[in-house]
Amino acid sequence: MSSVQAATLVAPRQLEVRSYPYPAALEQGAVLLRMLASGICGTDKHTYRGETEQYVGTEYERSTPFPIIQGHENVGVVEAIGDGGGAIAFDGTPLQVGDRVVPAPNRACGRCRNCLRDFPYFLCSRLENYGNSLTCGEAPHLFGGWSEYLYLKPGTTVFRVPDSLPDDVAVLTEIFAVTHSIERAAKLQSPNGFKPGDAVVVIGVGALGLAHAIKASMMGAGKVIVVDTSASRLALAARLADATAVPAGDEAAAEVRELCGGDGADLVVNATGFPGTFAQATAMVRDAGTIVEVGAFVDMGEESFNPASICGRSLAVLGVGGEDLLCYEGTIALLDRHRGAIPFAEMVSHRFDVRDAPEAMALALDPDASAKVLITPGGAA
Repeated sequence: MSSVQAATLVAPRQLEVRSYPYPAALEQGAVLLRMLASGICGTDKHTYRGETEQYVGTEYERSTPFPIIQGHENVGVVEAIGDGGGAIAFDGTPLQVGDRVVPAPNRACGRCRNCLRDFPYFLCSRLENYGNSLTCGEAPHLFGGWSEYLYLKPGTTVFRVPDSLPDDVAVLTEIFAVTHSIERAAKLQSPNGFKPGDAVVVIGVGALGLAHAIKASMMGAGKVIVVDTSASRLALAARLADATAVPAGDEAAAEVRELCGGDGADLVVNATGFPGTFAQATAMVRDAGTIVEVGAFVDMGEESFNPASICGRSLAVLGVGGEDLLCYEGTIALLDRHRGAIPFAEMVSHRFDVRDAPEAMALALDPDASAKVLITPGGAA
């Protein structure tokens, strides 16, 4: 093979399929993956629309370095390993050509203050993000999953996938790893901490919100309520998470409180990725409850809500910047163990070849027409 096809975001709303050189040589410790599937994430949609300011308010705030190959929810097969080896899986064993793996979507430096504090790796001040912060304008170019091949830099964490786990489920590992947010909420002291039997509301049940609804149900929530504008997504969440569906709108908060005995939910997860919804979350949570914010990865502008309600009502607000590497192995095991009881693959609604990525993005932007959309080289819708 002399060239590789990859969907390239040249500028906001300009998604093109371009050819890149097949990497003839890999640096020591690097890995080349033959891609099996890559998801279209909410962050990808933000970037496509031109909402490109990420990590706003931190010392490492940045803008998308166009052109980029998007795609950070990935599963693939090890095609080649750099000369001299040095590519090690998370379990400490050497990677082998032919291994089917899920790579971490980020690469931390391991040397900054936050890394040395052993913080979750998404707090690294020099973090590199596949499909986000690495431009494809520089060789070896292939730094995103919407491609026939993905180049992983040395030091990228990689997890093996068991043979029993289908590609359509393995590709969901990253979004399910983000649901460590509920586990973090469970560690909060009473009365804020989540415990079995509590009522959980998820606002926005795209793939990330749906993963949180399923995880809450698996962790023993007494009631799971999902809120969204899309009837089809509400129906899917009701089926997969055994959830009660509430259409988004002016009456949603009152309906949620009524379903929770008039007090509001113990835990509210805001996964919409749109401005204005944090205030809805405060209206749906009980006094001394917890709000988990997982959808605001990019700058969405000012929120209109009164912060005095956080103090006056003793609310806990938990911001989640991404998935935790320490959750990946357990997440893969969880998906594999429960794949018979929970049809995780039904979260995937469409599959498109790399060459059809513009059509895939157009469909993914319509919440009534799609759920999780995948880019799968050689795949079809």
